[in-house]
Amino acid sequence: MSRSRSAITGRYVRRSTAVRNPRTTVTERGSGRNRSSGTHHRSAVTGRYVTPATAARHPRTTVTERG
Repeated sequence: MSRSRSAITGRYVRRSTAVRNPRTTVTERGSGRNRSSGTHHRSAVTGRYVTPATAARHPRTTVTERG
């Protein structure tokens, strides 16, 4: 199962919305059962994990994941 989430609002969006806005949408894959603890920040543009400082500089294109 994959779900897409807006980096701007944090809400889940439709697949069509994710296709239209790839720079501000993160697609999450998996069932979500293997969640780690702590807070992680991920770039919506690259999909890579970023530091908290980078997340603060780019809030519209970063998703904060709380485990």
